[in-house]
Amino acid sequence: MIKIYKNYKTEEILNRKIDDYAEYEQVVKSILADVAKRGDAALKDYGKKFDGADLDNLEVTEEEFEEAEKALSEDYKSVVRASAENISFFHKNQMKTGFELKKEGGVILGQKYTPVAVAGVYVPGGTASYPSTVLMDIIPAKIAGVENIIMVTPVKNDGKVKPEILYAAKVAGVGRVFKTGGAQAIAALAYGTGSIPKADVIVGPGNIFVALAKKLVYGLVNVDMIAGPSEILVIADKKSDPVFVAADLLSQAEHDRLASAVLVTDSESLALAVQAELERQLSSMQREDIARASIENNGKIIVCESMQKAVDIANAIAPEHLEVCVDDPFALLPKIRNAGSIFLGRYTPEALGDYFAGPNHTLPTGGSARFSSPLSVDNFLKKSSYMYYTESELEKAADCVVKFAESEGLYGHANSVKVRVNKA
Repeated sequence: MIKIYKNYKTEEILNRKIDDYAEYEQVVKSILADVAKRGDAALKDYGKKFDGADLDNLEVTEEEFEEAEKALSEDYKSVVRASAENISFFHKNQMKTGFELKKEGGVILGQKYTPVAVAGVYVPGGTASYPSTVLMDIIPAKIAGVENIIMVTPVKNDGKVKPEILYAAKVAGVGRVFKTGGAQAIAALAYGTGSIPKADVIVGPGNIFVALAKKLVYGLVNVDMIAGPSEILVIADKKSDPVFVAADLLSQAEHDRLASAVLVTDSESLALAVQAELERQLSSMQREDIARASIENNGKIIVCESMQKAVDIANAIAPEHLEVCVDDPFALLPKIRNAGSIFLGRYTPEALGDYFAGPNHTLPTGGSARFSSPLSVDNFLKKSSYMYYTESELEKAADCVVKFAESEGLYGHANSVKVRVNKA
């Protein structure tokens, strides 16, 4: 049963399960090195070892895309397209235009945005199927203007990618899809292989091996984030329906035994009602074992004195998903500082964000919402500043630049200005 906290301590609120990568580090390092050395041959060997698939060709063919599309119902395909439209609508509004400033004397200062050349997208697969992740990770790259979008995903033991994954990739506008998963797929995107191009940025969630591989190759390529287990925090008042609240907590608990589901409320009666409702709903869940382990080990209900205190607690936890189940959630919105994605009102369950509303569902976890953001168009864009000076404006600035450079002992820097203004 989920535990109710009244006299809580900060350390109890923040008792996240932090991944200990040390146990896996040597294994992942050896996989990275192997792929860097042997390329496609290593990927095929790992495909046999981990997925049980004999792969003659790593790349998904056009025939496989067509076969996947035919295998799906028209109703399902219309759902995917509708979701893609909503995601596109939201992310198009994230595009930046840069700026240019013109000063007296002909000086020009500016900033421009340029998409990366190659984006690598990791999509979990094998026994699971996450077409929603395909849409969420590829559509922002497409909108950013990335010319080459490469997707990697594990296969079933028959050597095929699930049709839902391939259809979503086609709708999103992916360039090429390759049959490889795990740390080896991250290595392929980081180093490049005979068939898989080297990426400039790698995005997408995965298991602990994928997360560690992304962590280890960061610097050689950029990565979106190092994602951990899923999280939800629900702020709810006494007028909230305990059935709704319990269902929302369980929507994340079913992800993973390490997932965390937290309710913060100013109502002890709601706390008790949700505690009972969780037990009732758990008994009928298809993934009861997973959800129950999550709720019992990582779930908590925190009873506090006010909605303001509830927001303070939410900001301290910095959850991946934050629901605000009150009559006027917009009154609390300006006070929320730390959250990956915020769901406002009593009729905005987290599942809307996972599949359909439009904002991205690839979100910061583990408290990293204190300093990081959801996946967006920005992950696929680079900023470059630029400047232009005329001869006369350089002469005006020369004395300041020379003095600054010489104060740091960088006389070559100073000389690059002097030779331009002291020609005689």
